[in-house]
Amino acid sequence: MSAIRDWTIEDKKFWESTGKRIAIRNLWISIPALLLAFAVWMVWSVVVAKLPAVGFKFSTDQLFWLAAMPGLSGATLRIFYSFMPPIFGGRRWTAIATASLMIPALGIGYAVQRPDTPYMAFLALSLLCGFGGGNFASSMANISFFFPRAEKGHALALNAGLGNLGVSVVQFVIPLVITAGVFGLLGGDPQVAAGDTRLWLQNAGFVWVPFIAASALAAWFGMNDLVAMKASFAAQAVIFRRKHNWLMCWLYTGTFGSFIGYSAGFPLLAKTQFPDVDSLQLVFLGPLVGAISRSATGWVSDRWGGGRVTLWVFLAMIAGVLGVLYFLGIKDQPGAFYGFFAMFMVLFFATGVGNASTFQMIPAIMRTEMPRLLPQLTAADRQRQAEMESAAIIGFTSAIAAYGAFFIPKAYGTSISLTGGPEMALWCFLGFYVTCVVITYAFYTRRGGLLHDVEHGPTLPPASPRAAA
Repeated sequence: MSAIRDWTIEDKKFWESTGKRIAIRNLWISIPALLLAFAVWMVWSVVVAKLPAVGFKFSTDQLFWLAAMPGLSGATLRIFYSFMPPIFGGRRWTAIATASLMIPALGIGYAVQRPDTPYMAFLALSLLCGFGGGNFASSMANISFFFPRAEKGHALALNAGLGNLGVSVVQFVIPLVITAGVFGLLGGDPQVAAGDTRLWLQNAGFVWVPFIAASALAAWFGMNDLVAMKASFAAQAVIFRRKHNWLMCWLYTGTFGSFIGYSAGFPLLAKTQFPDVDSLQLVFLGPLVGAISRSATGWVSDRWGGGRVTLWVFLAMIAGVLGVLYFLGIKDQPGAFYGFFAMFMVLFFATGVGNASTFQMIPAIMRTEMPRLLPQLTAADRQRQAEMESAAIIGFTSAIAAYGAFFIPKAYGTSISLTGGPEMALWCFLGFYVTCVVITYAFYTRRGGLLHDVEHGPTLPPASPRAAA
């Protein structure tokens, strides 16, 4: 499709007659593309738990490295991906970035069929899965340009929340598809696991290929590039001088970094700490809870303010980590696994709410800051600058936060190697959440904080029926 030059979505007449239809079409093509990106990014969270069963002799620490490496590469790629839509165009970049997911998907499918595949090859493939992690930053930056301020939060929550479902989908689908030769002769021979069980572990990669192809084509032929989105890297780089960009990076690492890190490490952590429980049949529920809570609770932040909601989220996460530590301490007692599992569901739910609330904070912060930062501009120019910087900050904070997908699984592995258990890592996470509480209160929610008057005064908009739906 050709690029759109006239894009005045704050004009209600234009939005209702033309803009809304185009924006919704782009959103609903973006969502499945992002879901597939998350699925490929997190595919190792399940595959690593099955590698020993089909004959790969890797240590527990090596397996945690494989689960962690997509987080490292994905987070690094996000730094660059977040600036790509304004440079190359959202349509073209979405199509190309989605198509690139075929490389790791096909690579995994072939590598797991060869028992002599070296560990370094698996490390390389896990790094390539970072292509999926990078896509989130560009997808969110792209969609933020399509919707007016009144509907931006809801659109971003849908794109992110339903996209995050890819983590749950991959952890639900892979245990099913590896038990049958769904691709027939094209899929290759099964591997023989303990008890003569046959597994088609290659399906963990192959199953995504046709969907990736369809999604990339849909993006190429169905999405739009916006001329108004065009901005150089230099223009967007102004965010590196904004104090609140770095503060929100810290807070979003606490929410999204925790969500994606727990998603990457939860299956292997549950399996190593509770080996007698068939936990792989349940672990998909954690990312599912987090994704649904993100997409369904955006209205809470619209109603009570992102800063206040974020503060309570981190307090809930502190309580959740304390609960996990308690049940790990009694893990040999009957029912301890279910308490451990329930506490992780609390953590996943809280991260989802926090993912939505922190993203609600960013546009509010930049709109509040613009009169101080750029008093020489007109109100309309300050609004446009706030929109551009908000989109760039959303992309960049998502890049920094994505390192949680590396650090959390790796922290588990290091803690287990050094102390015999994951408790040391969990205490470190709890300490980090305490710093998030302090930052949220000191800079945003206390009386005199940047968002206090916005969230407590009459300017806070009520939740719309659309946002609450």
